[in-house]
Amino acid sequence: MGCAISGLAAKAEFGERSPEVEEEDAAAARPHLSERHIQMIKESWKVIRDDIAKVGIIMFVRLFETHPECKDVFFLFRDVEDLERLRTSRELRAHGLRVMSFIEKSVARLDQPERLEALVLELGKSHYHYNAPPKYYSYVGAEFICAVQPILKDRWTAELEEAWKTMFQYVTSLMKQGYQEESSRQRQLTLSPRDRPERSNTAL
Repeated sequence: MGCAISGLAAKAEFGERSPEVEEEDAAAARPHLSERHIQMIKESWKVIRDDIAKVGIIMFVRLFETHPECKDVFFLFRDVEDLERLRTSRELRAHGLRVMSFIEKSVARLDQPERLEALVLELGKSHYHYNAPPKYYSYVGAEFICAVQPILKDRWTAELEEAWKTMFQYVTSLMKQGYQEESSRQRQLTLSPRDRPERSNTAL
């Protein structure tokens, strides 16, 4: 309802790939923002941040409307059928604010790629422990874009939409990488020493 990319963009732009292919292609396939797009995002964020609590709630209510299976990841909201009730939920407001805080930190680091990469990789690793699989990550970006369009009004343009979509593609790619790295690390920890692959001695 309301937003053309809601529920569609994620599927079209973030196809599922095997972990091996994902890891090999991640760096090459990762989108890059131009300086102009970075400045556009930063300027638009100055307007968005005045309504971050509102955007956070709208974003997640829309997420649960368009992708109800996402509720399975959230213990507190798993059995909630009345989505309108969520609009006044303190727990959803708090989670929305945490996500918006992450977006704010990401925007602030757009011109500091090493710091941004470290931030997003760590978030991806933590999502492994939340049992939040990568297939859901791109949905949040699509719903964020739908939620902020009415707030930005005439400031919203096709170029600004492309800038935000590219940023979320970049963040999603890094989160998936972080999730997969942590998943591999945990698998190694559960293997017995006999089952672990041998490391060749390359010392000279």
